[in-house]
Amino acid sequence: MMNRYNRDIHHRRSIRLKDYDYSQAGGYFVTICACDRECLFGGIVNGEMQSNEFGQIVTDEWLRSAEIRAEIELGEYVIMPNHFHAIVLITNDVPGRTGDRRVAPPVAPTGPQSKSLGALMAGYKSAVTKRINAIRQSPGAPVWQRNYYEHIIRDAADYRRIAEYVADNPRRWAEDTLHPDNVPATGVGATGRSPLRNMTYRGGYDE
Repeated sequence: MMNRYNRDIHHRRSIRLKDYDYSQAGGYFVTICACDRECLFGGIVNGEMQSNEFGQIVTDEWLRSAEIRAEIELGEYVIMPNHFHAIVLITNDVPGRTGDRRVAPPVAPTGPQSKSLGALMAGYKSAVTKRINAIRQSPGAPVWQRNYYEHIIRDAADYRRIAEYVADNPRRWAEDTLHPDNVPATGVGATGRSPLRNMTYRGGYDE
């Protein structure tokens, strides 16, 4: 089942679009997968996702991201047995930020740029990992794959297409490229590509 955020209720390389500022305002579709594509977060029953305790943590920490990060708004998202899809909007409605594009620092930082998509994903993955490992008493064990995938949402039509994909994901689980029965020994899907074409591979953090 697709979820819509409600503020009241709730490989090691990095490949990026050249010169693209991932802290600038815009919409992004992201996908992150469980380590070894293990079905950690629950199961699909009659075309609907039934989250277990770990899956609820994935949801809780995603909703909390919008509470602790003023620069983001959450769109549609869905928890799947071994992965997570979400639409996230980075806004300019942050004190001290203007609509001008930021200039990259002369020296590359050791981690993701503050208030960027990379910073959001690194913090989110870390928070989920710590809570799940506390429950299963496995400190330091990875929960997520090192990488994640992103797609820059180009326009309203692109947004609608992705939102429909998110909504249909549980119903189409048996044919999902990330279903354990459909995934080869290497690569994220049958082609080693992301669930949507034109998404960009991002080296993530080992969380």
